[in-house]
Amino acid sequence: MTDNRFERRLAAILAADVAGYSRLTGLDEEGTHVRLRERLRGLSDPKISEYRGKVVKHTGDGVLAEFGSVVDAVRCAIEVQRGMAAQNATMPQVKRIEFRIGIHVGDIIVDDNDIFGDGVNIAARLEGIAEPGGVCISDDAQRQVRGKVDFAFEDMGPQNLKNIIEPMRAWRLRMNASGSAAAPIEPPVESTQALSLPDKPSIAVLPFQNMSGDPEQEYFADGMVEEIITALSRNKQLFLIARNSSFTFKGRAVDVKQVARELGVRYVLGGSVRKSGNRIRITGQLIDAASGAHLWADRYDGALEDVFELQDQVAASVVGAIAPSVSQAEIERAKRKPTSSLDAYDYYLRGQAAHWQYTRDANDQAVGLYEQAIALDPQFALAYALLAATLNRRKDWGWSTDPAADASRAIAYAKSALRLGRKDPLVLAQSAIVLTAIGYEVELADSLLEEAIRLNPNGMLGWLGGGWAKLYLGHHRTAIDYFHRALRLSPLAPSIFFAHGGLAFAHFFLGDYQEGLKCAGAASRHHPDYVGALRATMACHAMLGNIDAAQKLGRQVALLSPTARAPFRRDQDLAKLQEAFRLAGMPE
Repeated sequence: MTDNRFERRLAAILAADVAGYSRLTGLDEEGTHVRLRERLRGLSDPKISEYRGKVVKHTGDGVLAEFGSVVDAVRCAIEVQRGMAAQNATMPQVKRIEFRIGIHVGDIIVDDNDIFGDGVNIAARLEGIAEPGGVCISDDAQRQVRGKVDFAFEDMGPQNLKNIIEPMRAWRLRMNASGSAAAPIEPPVESTQALSLPDKPSIAVLPFQNMSGDPEQEYFADGMVEEIITALSRNKQLFLIARNSSFTFKGRAVDVKQVARELGVRYVLGGSVRKSGNRIRITGQLIDAASGAHLWADRYDGALEDVFELQDQVAASVVGAIAPSVSQAEIERAKRKPTSSLDAYDYYLRGQAAHWQYTRDANDQAVGLYEQAIALDPQFALAYALLAATLNRRKDWGWSTDPAADASRAIAYAKSALRLGRKDPLVLAQSAIVLTAIGYEVELADSLLEEAIRLNPNGMLGWLGGGWAKLYLGHHRTAIDYFHRALRLSPLAPSIFFAHGGLAFAHFFLGDYQEGLKCAGAASRHHPDYVGALRATMACHAMLGNIDAAQKLGRQVALLSPTARAPFRRDQDLAKLQEAFRLAGMPE
């Protein structure tokens, strides 16, 4: 009988490879090979030996090493990354060789000077989710190094690793270009763990590159993505990240796996737009972030007057690639033609670009651009809704020279939008928010927002506005659920401070003042000038008995927003808020 028993032992495994190796070799195959060999022989291999490790093998673009101690393995990894950062300091960004390193401690099989088993596989999978220049370790490894190495690791939460059956908790160390620890990303208020994947296909659409050679055309590229996102969002079988979160990556060199981790999605769509004269070209590629595989890539060329058809083609292709079970009828329903006037649409896109900047000047600019879009196409429902939203913001944020006129116009435009686009979920949501904030028509707004959510369950704005409507109606726990849903759909949106502010008030009314302060603090961190966060903080401090703090905040609120009121419907909510205001020295 053959003896099939192999040597087994417990070991710490370090797996490293080069981020973007194929790109580097495509640019300079021989030069990349020489530089990598120098890094391995002159840096990683000596460091592995210095920390009592053993190089098992070089893997083409990396190294696999074994250590008797996890502490030694982690200290070695940190030193290797420090050395790589130092050597890259004088190199152009495009030529830099950056390692990703994964470390796990577990049982391995030893056979003929090679090692195998789950211990090795998990280390390799952790390396795959590490950031360029960073280190990712398993929960088993982190427990053994806690307090014994220079840097603290950031909790990534449970991770679904390829070919590993159970999700595994992972920890990461991000290092900056100088080789020191990068500042950790502040986790969302509602969770300290990495976002888990939804139970249906999930996707983020990144900003497309403007390939026109004209910075003025940036708005056009952004508008194309906006429309593709909107088309995809109509498909109820997809979980789609909102535009405001995906656009936080605009202008940044991004790692697809990092984007997917931060947004909690499986798929990432990127691409480019080239507009030249009357011709337009849209390219797109869809990537499975877990494996890095390109599921689909294509190019669409056409005349400018065909722009809506091109958008629909991209959206339909993406749906077909990630959700083959979606029927063609569902894809057809995802199509939306916002206006028949291309000139009006151009003004609308420019208005959108200004709308998302959240500054006084940009807001005024957006008002003028939306007005021009409507002048060219009086049936353009979404332009009416967004014009109402910008007028509402101008009045609400104290930017208006004539608040009464802006409020009256905002209500009129919101109702015009509803008359023209009652089946458009974005029109419903934008208009309902205006009718709540200025018109105080909470019950009507609540029904409009419920319809918006029914039509588009992936629309962040419907859940955000719906949360405020539920809050005003006194359904505080439901409001919390709605705000959390908005945060999950758009975890990085610049406007998400409205959700944190709503959570603060919901917890205030439920009597959880400490949680209210926490949420109000998150809102202020996202937008320091948001008066709603100051009001919620003031109210929570007052009810906690922190009268000095409440009165100090009350003086600030009185200067910034002396006449603001909100349409709370329950007498007990109004009474509680008035009591907090009285304690803070504010007029009731």
